[in-house]
Amino acid sequence: MNLLARAGFGDESEWRLYNKIASRLLPFMILLYVISFLDRVNIGFAKLRMASDIGLSDAAYGFGAGVFFVAYCICEIPSNLILARVGARIWIARIMLLWGLVSAGMMFVTSPVEFYVMRVLLGVAEAGFFPGIILYLTYWFPTRQRSQAISYFLLGIALAGVIGGPFSGWLMQTLDRQDGLHGWQWLFLIEGIPAVMAGIATIFFLDDGPAKARWLTANERERVIDTLVQERAARDALGMGHKLGHAFRDLDVWALACVNFTQIGGIYGLAFWLPQIIRELGVASLLHTGLITAIPFGFAALTMIFVGRHSDRVNERRWHVACTAIIGSSGLLLSGAFAHIPVLSLIGLTLAAAGLISANAVLFVVPGSILSGTAAAAGIGMISMIGNAGGYVFPFGIGWLREISGRPEYGLFLLAIASFMGALVMLRIRKA
Repeated sequence: MNLLARAGFGDESEWRLYNKIASRLLPFMILLYVISFLDRVNIGFAKLRMASDIGLSDAAYGFGAGVFFVAYCICEIPSNLILARVGARIWIARIMLLWGLVSAGMMFVTSPVEFYVMRVLLGVAEAGFFPGIILYLTYWFPTRQRSQAISYFLLGIALAGVIGGPFSGWLMQTLDRQDGLHGWQWLFLIEGIPAVMAGIATIFFLDDGPAKARWLTANERERVIDTLVQERAARDALGMGHKLGHAFRDLDVWALACVNFTQIGGIYGLAFWLPQIIRELGVASLLHTGLITAIPFGFAALTMIFVGRHSDRVNERRWHVACTAIIGSSGLLLSGAFAHIPVLSLIGLTLAAAGLISANAVLFVVPGSILSGTAAAAGIGMISMIGNAGGYVFPFGIGWLREISGRPEYGLFLLAIASFMGALVMLRIRKA
């Protein structure tokens, strides 16, 4: 199975080697991220029925949806540093086991306060998963092939939207009142179990790095390691750091974090509120709501693979991130401006999802190309941490704007402005 495009590889044997690695790792990485994203955003569907059951206003829901990221951000850099020390296999398995248990425990909430507490615990449990996987991919793929690898990993976002929307809608509609449980309680229980199972599978499936990969020949292991060592030496010769302090002194790392803040805010602002937006377009059925929410994510799945491949082929990141972010911003403006015309609004939401997710996939190639070693672990963790703060600010901001103005489109305009500002910052990053 050739997941990686031929362009950008030195020879046929190198292409086959990295496709062998990609075929082994990336499908499993995608599965993990599908499970992760489902557990983060199934709350968007649960809210459609859960709000009235436990007394959640729009602002309270936005706060609870976003407070996950406060705990997530606080624990993110320490988690990545621990992963770099103890190894990816054990640490990623630990993350998944805990978040699966907490996610399933969401079925027991009975009040807004309990809702907030469980969202905080979920953030603590899941902290470090995303930057940990990004760091893990730097152990295997050199910079020039990394955009494709990260794009495939982030395909989990789009697939979670395609699969999770219809499944969540069907689940809540079909199992409501079964055995005395609401549909949203069944949703949390059933979608939490796969994380526990995947955590157990991770222990047996993942290797901490190429040196321990028995499924590679000795020559293949040596070739992968030598390529990464040479790449690190080249970065060091150019003054690009690998020590912890370099991550915090590099202004481009901080700029990348700001760009990620706008992108993650947009992605989760959409993910948390999309079911509600679709309902407000006049869709009554939970199943139909789920099917329609799959459209933007399905288109994003195709777009992000194309953008990732093109970025690797021409070895360019900055304009790829900026242009796709501007497309995302334009889609949000279109959706908000034509909120009264369902077809145009849905086209806008589709462009928004495709632009924001594609931009984020290419963005995370840049840290690994300017940092290595402990600096890469800390830098990727910091970029992800600050980015995930956007996952708190923007969903909460959307809920607050909806409540004080009564105008749902204002939240989309907020995301559009942020995405456009992120594109401008990206264009000023020298080393991207």
